[in-house]
Amino acid sequence: MISREDNETLVRVGPDTPMGALFRLYWIPFFLSKDLEADGQPKRVKLLNEDLVVFRDTRNKVGLIANACAHRGAPMMFGRNEDCGIRCIYHGWKYDVTGAVTDMPAEPLHSRLQSRVRIKAYPCQERNGVVWTYMGPVTESLPPLPNMEWNLVPEANVHISLRVQECNWLQALEGEIDSAHAPILHGRIDAKGAISDWVAKRDLRPTFECARQDFGLSIAARRRLEEQTLYWRVNQFVMPFFTLVPPQSKFPELSGHAWVPMDDENTLCLMFSYHPSEPLPDRSRELFIDGHNGRETGHASRNAYAPKSATTPYADYWTRFNLDTGFAFDFESQRTTWFSGLPGLWVQDAACQTGLAPIYDRTQEHLCTSDTGIVMTRRILLDSAAAYRDHGTRPKGVDEPDTFMVRAVSVKLPEGTPWAEAARTYMTARLGAGFGYEP
Repeated sequence: MISREDNETLVRVGPDTPMGALFRLYWIPFFLSKDLEADGQPKRVKLLNEDLVVFRDTRNKVGLIANACAHRGAPMMFGRNEDCGIRCIYHGWKYDVTGAVTDMPAEPLHSRLQSRVRIKAYPCQERNGVVWTYMGPVTESLPPLPNMEWNLVPEANVHISLRVQECNWLQALEGEIDSAHAPILHGRIDAKGAISDWVAKRDLRPTFECARQDFGLSIAARRRLEEQTLYWRVNQFVMPFFTLVPPQSKFPELSGHAWVPMDDENTLCLMFSYHPSEPLPDRSRELFIDGHNGRETGHASRNAYAPKSATTPYADYWTRFNLDTGFAFDFESQRTTWFSGLPGLWVQDAACQTGLAPIYDRTQEHLCTSDTGIVMTRRILLDSAAAYRDHGTRPKGVDEPDTFMVRAVSVKLPEGTPWAEAARTYMTARLGAGFGYEP
């Protein structure tokens, strides 16, 4: 059982918290390039408990600045995005993407104030359709962007979506590294559909083994497939808030999430699905975008969104599946078709992760053997946060971008074969290379 103190450490992400300081060492993916138009509407965002505004300027550069104007705190989310900067509508102070003041209309022409004032701003970089920001300590040079395969493959090979989930980041992350729930929560009771054919459903009592890695943690679930054959599914926890999920035979793509903390009680869920060496099938992309027969896949479909006003952080990425709507739970569906009665994969996960409280009191848990990966993930996070707080020790991946070149795997191995050794090659991401095995 986790202590109340450790739980508080894990869930609090503000600037003056151990976990918030750890997260700020890393580049953070936080927006989609396609949703930012040059000289278009600024978008309010919230990251690590900071109220911010993102915009794309006339020269196509992305800026991320404080929502509060440095003059008298007027909201920059209403700012005029024009002529290579964003101008506060209150008194006209204008800022560029670096946070420098470029104009103060109400001040004397030769005032020195303009050179002395800045608005808080964080550097941004774009790669393959994703905007990343670095909110960490100011140094002579920025750390490199992490080399994550999903953000390096050709555009045709990947689908990325964003949505807001109304719970703490760790509740969401822990749901994805937990292999035990998948064939149960996502199962059917009518023996129809592809989901009923999951290999994982053949053994609902997996044995778990974990291995600490430079990137985080490998969480292997072993299930018996045949008398002398075992089926291993290895999920990956990648520091500081990424998860990777293995392919399945009927769905030959890799997937995962960045569980980006907006604040202590809300999470930006960036999901990616990709094939390492081939374009995604058109049918897969259609299912991600449109769902299937009114149900959601792992991605939020375009029919799932319920946009909010411009004053709401990530206004375009809220969905209609939440506590107020009961996540569209359908008792008749639960009775006749779906084990959960909830309409699709990510909705099922979100309902279980969010449904009780934005921050669950983990001191009330009764953990079991299938939670081994969750316990070890918490320990890695706590150890990493303490090492940086107490000794300034930075995790390896902060400065070595190839640390993140890793894949989740699902392999069939003869009984007695050590999974970590047999799957090591398959777990190493190599751009342009296929799975190396039959998923």
